Amino acid sequence: MTGSLRSSSARFLPRYRKEHHRMTSIGILGTGRVGTNLAGKLSAAGHHVTLGGRRPEDTAARTAGLAPRIAFADQRTTARTADIVINATPGDSSLDRLTDLRTDLAGKILVDVSNATRDDGDGLPGDLCYPGSSLAEKLQAALPDTRVVKTLNTMLFTVMTAPETLATPPTAYLSGDDEHAKRTVTGLLGDLGWQSERIEDLGDITTARATEAMILVVPHILRRHGFKPFAVSLAR
Repeated sequence: MTGSLRSSSARFLPRYRKEHHRMTSIGILGTGRVGTNLAGKLSAAGHHVTLGGRRPEDTAARTAGLAPRIAFADQRTTARTADIVINATPGDSSLDRLTDLRTDLAGKILVDVSNATRDDGDGLPGDLCYPGSSLAEKLQAALPDTRVVKTLNTMLFTVMTAPETLATPPTAYLSGDDEHAKRTVTGLLGDLGWQSERIEDLGDITTARATEAMILVVPHILRRHGFKPFAVSLAR
């Protein structure tokens, strides 16, 4: 575990002595571009990473060159065995998928990076699935024994692990009810390359409806500029 991930909350992360360097076990639900991108960077940062998918053997074959330390498992095993779980499943089906894992996710931090939008027919995000609310809020309500933190959903997936590649420093927003969980996730963002001054804590989980609504601008950006790295950021 890297020093940036220290947390005073023993409920979520094991305590360790200063002279020891302990890795964190991170489970990623979702084996698409977002999940595999995060898996590669977090593994390179020294964490034990498990990619959880419906067909682990297919994922292992498809991502053979990603990182030698990455493990592969079904989603239930991934959720049950990890210290921190990242939701990188399609947002329009995340609520059903993760509600089914309620027992396995109990006591865990769940980092939600997905956007719940309807299929617009052209492969780009459409209308919000939960107008007036958010996927993160729905997940927190469905998983009361899990600490949900929303982040990294306001950018192209490549920026999640390489914020330094943008000409303008991007912003990573945080939303969540548990302060210890948000501090832990802030440390995790540091391992992905995010500077602390570019991480904006918006407050409790209801603030996720603001960042999730930012997805509405994304299809217009992609249609105009293609899949070039970008982030919806706060300028100061």
